[in-house]
Amino acid sequence: MNQRRIRNFSIIAHIDHGKSTLADKLILATGGLQKREMKDQVLDSMDLERERGITIKAQTVRLQYQNDKGEKYTFNMIDTPGHVDFTYEVSRSLAACEGVLLVVDATQGIQAQTIANVNLAAKNNLAIIPVINKIDLPSANADSVKEQLEDILQIESDNAVLTSAKEGIGIHEVMEAVVKHIPHPIGDTEKPFKGLLFDSWYDSYRGVVVLIRVVEGSVQVGTRIHFMANSTEFVVEELGAFTPAPVRIQSLQAGEVGYLIAGIKQLDQTKIGDTITDASRPTEIPLPGYKEAKPMVFSGMYPITGDQYELLRDALKKLKLNDASFTYEPETSQALGFGFRCGFLGLLHMEIIRERLEREYSVDLLTTAPTVIYQIHSVDESTVLLDNPSKLKEIRNIDHMEEPYVLGTIIVPEEFIGTIMVLARERRGVQTKMEYLNPKTVLLQYELPFGEIVLDFYDQLKSSTKGYASFDYEFLDFRTSNLAKLDILLNGELVDALSVIVHKDKAYYQGRELAKKLKEKIPRQMFEVVIQAAIGSKVIARESIKALRKNVLAKCYGGDITRKRKLLEKQKAGKKKMKLVGKVEIPQEAFLAVLRTDGK
Repeated sequence: MNQRRIRNFSIIAHIDHGKSTLADKLILATGGLQKREMKDQVLDSMDLERERGITIKAQTVRLQYQNDKGEKYTFNMIDTPGHVDFTYEVSRSLAACEGVLLVVDATQGIQAQTIANVNLAAKNNLAIIPVINKIDLPSANADSVKEQLEDILQIESDNAVLTSAKEGIGIHEVMEAVVKHIPHPIGDTEKPFKGLLFDSWYDSYRGVVVLIRVVEGSVQVGTRIHFMANSTEFVVEELGAFTPAPVRIQSLQAGEVGYLIAGIKQLDQTKIGDTITDASRPTEIPLPGYKEAKPMVFSGMYPITGDQYELLRDALKKLKLNDASFTYEPETSQALGFGFRCGFLGLLHMEIIRERLEREYSVDLLTTAPTVIYQIHSVDESTVLLDNPSKLKEIRNIDHMEEPYVLGTIIVPEEFIGTIMVLARERRGVQTKMEYLNPKTVLLQYELPFGEIVLDFYDQLKSSTKGYASFDYEFLDFRTSNLAKLDILLNGELVDALSVIVHKDKAYYQGRELAKKLKEKIPRQMFEVVIQAAIGSKVIARESIKALRKNVLAKCYGGDITRKRKLLEKQKAGKKKMKLVGKVEIPQEAFLAVLRTDGK
């Protein structure tokens, strides 16, 4: 295939600005699918994506485009997620491209994630084509968006394409802009084969399927390939591309994107970002690959029944293959037994992983409260990274603790500035920037403790601004804070899975809210349940759940009062004994109650 006729590009945008709809129309316009085969968000193949209306996994599709001059081009297009939790998915996709379509909503203009995505594209030195979408809406203001492109993003607005993906307006112009402004790939087809592995997943019948971008040389069916990170070798059984249906091809040349199947059965034999080369004629220098994603949110995942432990372990292996930003390691809990400590990029990422485990692998899960990672500095100047609050008791001679801080960017209409300032102040945020993007829209930047925003900050932000605010964040550093471990005790017994690390100024309020929530969620037992929130040996909040009681006096019709007292004392003694030996049943809802301490 002629390299000059190949265009590799991604579609990037803030959430809900129309990426997937634009991808649908490009597929339809190039004949990738017929009109009768089309459905909304055709590249969003997961049920979860369709239900939530968001893209979770980046999807690749190869399209054939013929312009007015009769010239034929091959488009390798990647539809990427828009939510901040899936930024790593976007960055992986951009490494396989030469350019991007930057979709901006004509009614909302530049949003927080738009800025973040443009920065990612700039770091990868990619050509950027602005696409101003939804111009058919009455409130659309394309001229204002063009000004924002130049003022905020420093992008020339002259080559911005005006579209309505929903109505199919401007789709031909988008394809012409791709041909004109995105450079063709550069790679010597005569050099040894060198390919970038930028995605993979597990197929029950074929083993591991890997998605590759060929950087140099070519690969054919039957070629013996070498994975440079793991030093493993396999013979290529099948090559192909998604159009979006999988289509087999005999070879992939430099500049092309496609999938590769080579009978890879072990889940740990491939690595995202690895360089694949020809085993008989290997390349000398591997590709730089990807910077490792660092999980920011941690949570314990435990099977509800012990016999599902191995099923959960295998499911996590398969998900890890498909999502390199997710980590896990075995752990045990006194309350919950054997499970795994899992790391995620954010709370939505955690919810998606949990739902995928339950749906795709039929694992019944119990998830503990999410926590961020802390740095613990000892007196002897050693440093420990803590991702599980229950392990804090194992660390001796603590000098001080540090928590992660992020730089949060909030774009909001002017009328909600006061609301945002109050919300950020409640979360211990420090304002570093305030800038008017236009007379009605303001950009605010705050340095915020990550632990304060990871749970419900985004929900609070959206509800307090009627849904108009957009939010994006990036990690800054670790800073010393006055932190303490808040423990939950049930009938005097510590429940390690419910421990959280909190700021001491907020400990009393969070302990009280948590005890109230648990009282609502834990069902009544045959004995009294005492819920206590404590810091060290000091109890700061207490709630009680009354015991279920049988009416032992129901059959006492009259008679001496001492008989009734005897029955009541006997019942009381039985309850006391049961309290000593009884085990409190904690439902999943009780663990989820730790997620929210805002009274909702």
